[in-house]
Amino acid sequence: MHLGAATVNAEVGEAKAQSLSYVVLLATTTAISGFLFGFDTAVSDGVLLLLRRQFVLSNLQTEIAASSLLVGCLLGAAGASIIGDGYGRRRSLVASALLFALSSIGAALSSTVTIFSAARLFWGLAIGLASVLTPVYIAEIAPSRNRGALVSLNQLAIVVGILSAYLVNWQVARLGESSWRWMLAAAAVPSIAFLFGLLLIPESPRWLISIGRRDQGERVLARIVGEQSATRQVEAVEQAAAGEEGSWHELFSPNMRKRLAVGMLLALFSQITGINAVLYYGSIIVSEHFPGQSTSMALLANVIIGTVNFLFTIVAMVFLDRWGRRAILIIASGGMAIALTFLVIGLNVDGISPVLMLASTLLYVAFFALGMGPGPWLIISEIFPTKVRGRAASIATSTLWSGTLLVTFAFLSLVKILNLWGTFAIYAALFCLCCISVWKMVPETKSRTLEQIQETLNQ
Repeated sequence: MHLGAATVNAEVGEAKAQSLSYVVLLATTTAISGFLFGFDTAVSDGVLLLLRRQFVLSNLQTEIAASSLLVGCLLGAAGASIIGDGYGRRRSLVASALLFALSSIGAALSSTVTIFSAARLFWGLAIGLASVLTPVYIAEIAPSRNRGALVSLNQLAIVVGILSAYLVNWQVARLGESSWRWMLAAAAVPSIAFLFGLLLIPESPRWLISIGRRDQGERVLARIVGEQSATRQVEAVEQAAAGEEGSWHELFSPNMRKRLAVGMLLALFSQITGINAVLYYGSIIVSEHFPGQSTSMALLANVIIGTVNFLFTIVAMVFLDRWGRRAILIIASGGMAIALTFLVIGLNVDGISPVLMLASTLLYVAFFALGMGPGPWLIISEIFPTKVRGRAASIATSTLWSGTLLVTFAFLSLVKILNLWGTFAIYAALFCLCCISVWKMVPETKSRTLEQIQETLNQ
């Protein structure tokens, strides 16, 4: 009897391991979009440095060239809910993969800044679409006990993409002033891999169930959680969906307004607190505000920043499902405020070592990667009901890209008016406000199914 029980337990354990492996495969495939997101945004740092020199761009022209991508991101995120809810998560991501590949080649072949900006606009459409739908897809396939780590896999892919872009920029820059073309063209390879990977994965089971394709949704869930659990989850999804309209009216109803406010505030705070000033303009900051630093050294500093971002994102993946989302967001936002305060003080001390300034920046990036990087994406993907999840994620992500656009378009001009230290002082003050907002408003969602989260928030 004991031997039989041991055999059954072993088989159950093996089945769970196979199911988790399958989910990880699905999440990893869709997270390639995160890699492209990270690579395509961060590659701008090296591209803009060289583009600025080759075309003799003013601050305004540089900001426009950088911001064209983000305008596309904003538009893509705004339209993602209509496309994702109408055509499904998977097919919508296929469309984004095609845009990724075509726009990367178009940007690399640009002969003028106008053509470059137009190509980057379409590139941004792909990023915006994928940035909404990838976390939603992963959240809808992930078991509750692993959802934090699996959704954060997308954030890990983003930072791997950022680090890869910095490494490519650093190595390719030696080819000369036109090396920015190769920096951009490199993104075509993972774009094609993303496209082929998407052709092999299933549609989101919760989306399938929500539109009445119960049998298909149950088959996908059975591969993820087993047949018995799949039956229970299908019933829970159908029961939850029965009380949902899935309309814009429902999304803006009193019961949803607080959730929408939480999602939008987290998205906004994650961007207007300056992270993209470091990611997009890091090499320009180092080369123009710290005399004696070469282009190679400026790009190497970015590689170090990208490495710290990568390492602490792995730490976040480990602890988001252990400590909880809310606690880590509070720690991260407070830590970033302290790091920026050190940076502001250092910028006001004559002759301070660039190494100490880099250390403050690395501390800032580390806390961002720990919480404010993965946290908002995870919370946004969890707190909304299935039928409005795509629309809510679209609004929250559009808010995120609006914040990114604001920082990217205004940063160089703000530095000219307030100096570098004054600009970062504003970001530090905003983080204090962010810490208070998280403490007051953000619910804890760890270790609950998406349907259980809805039951709790509806009380």
